[in-house]
Amino acid sequence: MADKVFITCAVTGSSDPFPKHPNFPFRPEHVAQEALDAADAGASIIHLHVRDRDTGAPSQALEDYREVVGMIRAKNTDVILNVTTGPGCTWMQSDEDPSLPGPGTLMFTAQRRLEHILDLKPDMCTLDICTMNLWGGAAINLKPMMVQMGHMIQDAGVLPEIECFEAGDFVFAEDLIAEGALPAHVPYTFVLGTKYGLPATTEAMQYSKNQLPRGANFTGFGIQKFSFPMAAQSVLLGGNVRTGFEDTTYLRRGRQAANNAEMVVWARELIERLGSDVATPGETRQRLGLKN
Repeated sequence: MADKVFITCAVTGSSDPFPKHPNFPFRPEHVAQEALDAADAGASIIHLHVRDRDTGAPSQALEDYREVVGMIRAKNTDVILNVTTGPGCTWMQSDEDPSLPGPGTLMFTAQRRLEHILDLKPDMCTLDICTMNLWGGAAINLKPMMVQMGHMIQDAGVLPEIECFEAGDFVFAEDLIAEGALPAHVPYTFVLGTKYGLPATTEAMQYSKNQLPRGANFTGFGIQKFSFPMAAQSVLLGGNVRTGFEDTTYLRRGRQAANNAEMVVWARELIERLGSDVATPGETRQRLGLKN
């Protein structure tokens, strides 16, 4: 185990429809406040998506990102902001013609996927590198797009975080690093428990860690009911913890969390009971090579 473990809180996500919860954040001021409260509870990193203020549907609007990031930074300049670049890689096949996109397809250029990153220049951004059955369609992240996005992110002075959904992603990441499309010190996140990806098991978490370059920072997490069991597994293997309403609104079976901050409190207590301490934002910045 690591002596210090950092916590990432993913406060809202992009599920549509969003989970049934009386306090699920989607309006900009609510998302920002949930992020601030999560930081106060012990999260060093806030993972951000944005949503339409009226409907709660996932948003890709630059102004929505600007508003939420601005409200967080107005009150907290220490917490690390890790903003999504996931929207824009979803292909839904047409029933009439399999060579054409069907309803729900959302495919962007690299420039459009990174518009908010290049504008806001957050500390970090996620980079999904999988091509697989996901979200009821296919997530498509082919090499030309990943190389272009990787260089654009680095040129903007932002640290990418590789999101690994399946076994082949680790080989793909090695190739991208070797070609300079990703930095050698890039951190990894293992997403465990999607239907056609890596399962949320001890064996899959161990396998994922074994694929990494020596000394790489990683966070392993499970979705839904696997959230806290996989958080514990990540800590035991020397990794970090992710929690938050993007992944589940439940602390345990039958018990929903009141808010994201309560999720972070449970994560903090888990880390401490396993014998590690929770890293501060400053300590996390140092580990990840981010500017203070």
